[in-house]
Amino acid sequence: MTEELGVFPLGIVLVPTERVPLHIFEPRYQDLVSDCLDHDREFGLIFEDDDGMRSVGTRASVVDVIDRFDDGRLNIAVEGRDRFRVITETSGRTFRTAHVERVEDDGRVSERPARERALELYRALGRAVETEIEEPDTDSGVLSFELAARVDFGTERKQELLELCSEPDRLDVVSKLLERAAEAITLEQALSRRASTNGSGLNH
Repeated sequence: MTEELGVFPLGIVLVPTERVPLHIFEPRYQDLVSDCLDHDREFGLIFEDDDGMRSVGTRASVVDVIDRFDDGRLNIAVEGRDRFRVITETSGRTFRTAHVERVEDDGRVSERPARERALELYRALGRAVETEIEEPDTDSGVLSFELAARVDFGTERKQELLELCSEPDRLDVVSKLLERAAEAITLEQALSRRASTNGSGLNH
């Protein structure tokens, strides 16, 4: 089943459950957000770069209007909801619109050991960067997205995750990314310590 959705192409990837702030300054997207607020609708946030607009994006719900400016600009916070696939772009509004269909997972569920391993890798990354972390629920059905919402894996990696239709496959990818990130930070810290001692093991 398809429906028409207002779409907002941006240079970021929003994954389900993620919250991000947006500054709305273009008049056409001020119209889009106003339409969503007036009619309690979501809009489609979709990644676009020099290679063009991707076909899979995430529905964004406005959860907070932080600032309204006299010239119509807005600072808002949005939350990622369901994913969608663009079938064809449409016209007739001041903002971009498209016929879209919902993107569904294949129904497979991640095994508990895989979920616990992913969370432990996330904790290890938190320890490596020496920061307090907010842990998602182990039993979340979209743990992969909850973790990807908390760690900056870069737009290309996030888009790849967004397009995967298997939670076990996504969680496997996220676990590998978390492991590599922790290893890279640990190596960087070791090299920094070595540099500070001129490689001799003694501080000068």
